Amino acid sequence: MQSLKLSVLPEKYAVWRLSPEEPVPGPVLQGAGFLSITKTNKELSIVCREELVPEHSVTESGWRILKVAGPLDFSLTGILAGLGQPLARQGISIFALSTYNTDYLLVKEEKLDATIAVLKGEGHQFL
Repeated sequence: MQSLKLSVLPEKYAVWRLSPEEPVPGPVLQGAGFLSITKTNKELSIVCREELVPEHSVTESGWRILKVAGPLDFSLTGILAGLGQPLARQGISIFALSTYNTDYLLVKEEKLDATIAVLKGEGHQFL
């Protein structure tokens, strides 16, 4: 796999769930930083900065986001596998997201330093 350039977004993020019928709260849509909204017939999942999550939400907080420098060509294969497999071998769980331009890996904050060390050991660069 080719060497990738990655960066770490500065904020802490949360992954939270709503029912698919619920609207996305306005403050989430107006907040700055990374935001991902995915809707299925069973759930509405949101990834946003921790401070935007309403109290008493079904949430998993304490995530940090690694961004692969993009844009990435759609013909590239194995980007997420190439990043995820070495982390899995070290017992580091990921939550992966992709956009039109690039890929993102979410790791728990307490695993961030280990994640960076593993990926640097695989030849990837951090900006």
